[in-house]
Amino acid sequence: MPLICAITETLLAYRKCFLYTICVTSLNWLVLIAWKGILMCCSVDLMHLGGQMTDLIYTEKELVQSLREYIKAEESKLAAVKSWANKLDALTRVSTADPEGYLAHPVNAYKLMKRLNTEWSELESLVLQNPADGFVSNMSVHRQYFPDEEDETGAAKALMRLQDTYQLDSEAFSKGKLPGVHSNAVLTVDDCFDMGKTAYNDADYYHAVLWLQQALKQLDDGEEAVVSKADILDYLSYSVYQMGDLPRAIELTRRLVAIDPSHQRAGGNLRYFEQLLMKQLREMNQDYQPPSEEPIQLGTYSRPKDHLPERESYEALCRGEGIQMTEARRSRLFCRYHDGKRNPRLLLKPVKEEDEWDSPHIVRYLDSLSDEEVEKIKELAKPRLARATVRDPKTGVLTTANYRVSKSAWLEGEEDPVIDRVNQRIEDITGLTVETAELLQVANYGVGGQYEPHFDFSRKDEPDAFKRLGTGNRLATYLNYGTSVFWYNLFRSGEGDYRTRHAACPVLVGSKWVSNKWIHERGQEFRRPCGLTEVD
Repeated sequence: MPLICAITETLLAYRKCFLYTICVTSLNWLVLIAWKGILMCCSVDLMHLGGQMTDLIYTEKELVQSLREYIKAEESKLAAVKSWANKLDALTRVSTADPEGYLAHPVNAYKLMKRLNTEWSELESLVLQNPADGFVSNMSVHRQYFPDEEDETGAAKALMRLQDTYQLDSEAFSKGKLPGVHSNAVLTVDDCFDMGKTAYNDADYYHAVLWLQQALKQLDDGEEAVVSKADILDYLSYSVYQMGDLPRAIELTRRLVAIDPSHQRAGGNLRYFEQLLMKQLREMNQDYQPPSEEPIQLGTYSRPKDHLPERESYEALCRGEGIQMTEARRSRLFCRYHDGKRNPRLLLKPVKEEDEWDSPHIVRYLDSLSDEEVEKIKELAKPRLARATVRDPKTGVLTTANYRVSKSAWLEGEEDPVIDRVNQRIEDITGLTVETAELLQVANYGVGGQYEPHFDFSRKDEPDAFKRLGTGNRLATYLNYGTSVFWYNLFRSGEGDYRTRHAACPVLVGSKWVSNKWIHERGQEFRRPCGLTEVD
């Protein structure tokens, strides 16, 4: 059958772009389905900067060329100055040997006047020339498009998100060893230290420990670095203390004191940590156990809980550890040709429809977008990509959120025949009107980009979510990846189907593109009539 459970696709998922959808079954389990046949994949990007990162690659290349031109100009200028110096050095050796005899010759007197009046001024102008002007000007033009500090921090957090989701240790990242990918993209001691410091500044001591420990390990292995071992131990010891490991915090602080006895905080911290540990041991009537001297590994400390109650299930599913269907359920899944109930546009070329999941019912449509349409949609979206937003459940206002890290754009049917054609195709396939649907949204997820488990429809505790649209709730979701998937968010009664909770897993390698159409209730009264029960 066409259903492909992620547990059988784990390795492929690291090499290709996939749509990961999480559904809640009647047993409140999360089920992960990976759809193949995705056409909208492109080069490696970073976090929510998405497709715009590729532009930065070419920007950097242009700046390197500009830098080389500056170096060449500086070298040319220096060569000219050296030539002047050599010529004048020879002249002054002769003139100073016998000044009166030298000036007795009228030509020498003339040339001295000329040199001091004209040629030295020319040399002054040459020295004052600044070959850096062109490079600085080029930098100024491009600087407005450079990532800022927030982008750099976001990129670091994206790596940590991937580290958690796919259970990758810091050493694997630092050596460029990702599942299915081996590259020369390595992280230096200073890179690892900056990663740890980013987490530290965010009071994320769990990740701070992992990355600072990796920086320390690489430094101990002999790698050269700008950051000192004392600085690494300073941050690492306090982070370990924050994780509640006093014996190891003491051991690390002692190493710091041994390296730098006059360190501003180390002595005081060591005394405080030792007193605190002794107090704890007395209260628990335990003896002191020296800490392990082994490097701190992934799993040594427990990751703090966060806002997402299903975090562990979500990340396990992203790793391909999802539930599989029984043979009985699998036997009820079919594939067929679908002509949209004899829709004239589908009669001669019906779409290939496959059942992906039974409850809730999710279907997949193969070859629903051509390569040319995919490229056109990306071309139209790229200039407008902006940080994706979510609708505030209380106010209905669109805002950014950390649980959705991507960039998106909205495309109207009137602006290009391809968008109009795609909208019409969605209507023909689903049998639902798109007159009241939202615009076609195009999203780009770069490395680490994700959308945590969520519902597309508005729940009862957020009645004003789509009030301003005036088109009712989100009845159904249609997702385009070249291959497309479709499901209903609401039962025929209008009640929300809570089994449709889904997510987009963090992109480990590559860049994922998707376009979606949210179809609303208004206008569907005769296309999808109400059922007789609440859950029809």
